[in-house]
Amino acid sequence: MSDHAQEKGYVGSDSGEGSSRAAVTPEPVYQRPTGFKGFYYNPYTQVALLGFVCFMCPGLFNSLNGLGGGGQLDATTSANANSALYATFAACAFFAGSINNVLGPRLTLLLGSAGYSLYIGSYLALNIHPHAGAFVIAAGAVLGICAGMLWTAQGSLMLAYPTESQKGIFIGIFWAIFNLGGVIGASVSLGQNFHSTGNQVGNGTYIGFLILTGIGTIIPLFMADPHKMIRSDGTKVTTPRHPSWKTEIYALWVALRTDPFIVLLFPMFFASNWFYTWQFNDYNGALFNIRARSLNNLVYWLSQIVGSLSIGLLLDRQLLSRRTRAFAAWIILFGMVFAVHIWGYFYQKDYTRASIKAEGDGKMDIYDHGYVAKIWFYIFCGLLDAMWQTTAYWLMGAMSNDPAKLAHFTGFYKSIQSAGAAGIWRGDAVPLPYMNIFISTWVLLVAGLVFALPMIHMRVKDHTELIDEALARMDETGHIHPLEKDL
Repeated sequence: MSDHAQEKGYVGSDSGEGSSRAAVTPEPVYQRPTGFKGFYYNPYTQVALLGFVCFMCPGLFNSLNGLGGGGQLDATTSANANSALYATFAACAFFAGSINNVLGPRLTLLLGSAGYSLYIGSYLALNIHPHAGAFVIAAGAVLGICAGMLWTAQGSLMLAYPTESQKGIFIGIFWAIFNLGGVIGASVSLGQNFHSTGNQVGNGTYIGFLILTGIGTIIPLFMADPHKMIRSDGTKVTTPRHPSWKTEIYALWVALRTDPFIVLLFPMFFASNWFYTWQFNDYNGALFNIRARSLNNLVYWLSQIVGSLSIGLLLDRQLLSRRTRAFAAWIILFGMVFAVHIWGYFYQKDYTRASIKAEGDGKMDIYDHGYVAKIWFYIFCGLLDAMWQTTAYWLMGAMSNDPAKLAHFTGFYKSIQSAGAAGIWRGDAVPLPYMNIFISTWVLLVAGLVFALPMIHMRVKDHTELIDEALARMDETGHIHPLEKDL
């Protein structure tokens, strides 16, 4: 067995009579540093810094998108920009695991965060020059490439730093800090637009977002090298490999070939950004004025923090086996999908694109009758989103502890997620009827859960074993070392 395979922290176990398992050398336990170094190299500190990168960049992007139409009166440009964004995101993310493993996660994060300032700046340009729509769409395409790198590096680090018993809470912590970006951004927007009854945000909102995303771009420079990280149980995080591009592209194929159950999560991945189009543009953007949209946006991202932390605590509850926790999360998601969409159907059936256009500027304000029920519905949309994304990440983390493999898995996740998003944002721009988009959202979420169920049954184990980790045994030349057999 290769030397780096012995640094993974995997447990060999008998799975039944006649099975052969590796005699895995117990992993060395290292002394964690103390004082400031102990704080800096603490996995919780590093996942918090990772959260702040996403707080400043994709968090504020989410806040802007959550206003509906990117804060613009006409949502068509925003929908086309998002379609371009997610198309390039899908293409880049599929190979972003290889980029991350060659360049290293810190450089990948740095490059990935750079596109968010350009995108937000393009909306400022659109406010100043109404005919700058082509620039917004081009900025969206550039951001898609950057986002593919950022989210792949983020997923790899977030799932590699915790021990197996901490993955749920680490995902929850990251998701909470990340969504604080949406909360802060929505708060800024609400404060600046509270006395406005119009339908478009001012320049000040875009300028504030632009400054914050610029700060977020430099945070990766201050993050620790992953190979210096020691987990809370004293085990080392795998030293990042920097193989050739040829080896990494081959590793992408190996990840799929040796762990084909990941394919059963692809429908769940595909649905995981599909619902944003209806929620942001076809509900929040269609029904409410800018003051109500801003308040809705604020509570949506606040509810995300509650949703991610609550499901994360369940997924790490050690009184239950890991398999039991996986099935419990599946049941909760199934119930939430139907509760949210049955509720949403009773709103969607009462309006169409034609009826919204006929109403003109007569959109719902926060003081109007019926607003309270509608904002509560939006809170539950945020809860479902956070629970869905957290569970998807946790399931990938239950399949592997190897950062190289997790980089490929999260690359698959963001690629397939973005392919779905590109299609539905373009559908919204065409424009498809609101009800069609709503029903497709409901159907895809249910399908994602149905396909994930056999994967949970067959692939989620109570401990990750080295026998399932081909990439953990792969060296820099692409050779997969065999396991040592029991004698």
